[in-house]
Formats: sequence, structure tokens, C-alpha cells
Amino acid sequence: HVQLVESGGGSVQAGGSLRLSCAASGLTYSTYCMGWFRQAPGKEREGVAAISRSDGRAYHADSVKGRFTISQDNAKNALYLEINGLKPEDSATYYCAAEPAYGCASESWSRDWRYNYWGPGTQVTVS
Repeated sequence: HVQLVESGGGSVQAGGSLRLSCAASGLTYSTYCMGWFRQAPGKEREGVAAISRSDGRAYHADSVKGRFTISQDNAKNALYLEINGLKPEDSATYYCAAEPAYGCASESWSRDWRYNYWGPGTQVTVS
């Protein structure tokens, strides 16, 4: 039974940085695609980054490239999202997600329907 729990959100001023963490448990397969999504009130959930648990290949949405960096520590079953240069439009609930798969599909990693497991989310507010 896969469980994901995000942490690290908070209220920050524009231009600041945050590091979100996702603690994963129950990852029984050796290969997963791990993703970060965000959803602001009244907006659709948006995939911002994903990483293949097996080989570390990472993907970032064009809208966040250069500011967001996804990383992982498989020994700790942890996923991270480093966010720099925060903007008010980055305000959202950020979710960690997992899909049992050999790598992340380059053409669809950002589609939320691909992911089977989700954390409860962590709120990021930028003012």
C-alpha cells in the first residue's frame, strides 16, 4: 500500500525559495514515475515535474523550467521539489504522486490520470 506525504509548504514572499519534500512508503516495485503537481483554486491540476525512480531522468514543465528542480533520494524513499524565485502565481496546493512504471513517459508525464497514488498535498502561498 503506497503512501505519500508532502511537507515543506508555507507562506513566503515573492522571490523566496522553498523545498518541498514527499515521504513515500510502500513502494513495492523498483520502478516508479514520481511526479509533482499543483492546483490553485478554480484551476486544473498542473503537472510541474516528474522523475524516474530507476534512472533519475527528470522532466519539468516549460512554465517552471529554470526555477523548479525535482530530485530524489531513493535510499530515504524521498522526493523533493526545489522552488526558487517564487511568484504569486505559484500559490497552490502541491501534490506528490506515484505511478508504477518503468520510467516517466516523455509525452504524458504531466497528465494526472497516469498516477495511481497521491499525497494529501502541502499548501504554498506566495505574497
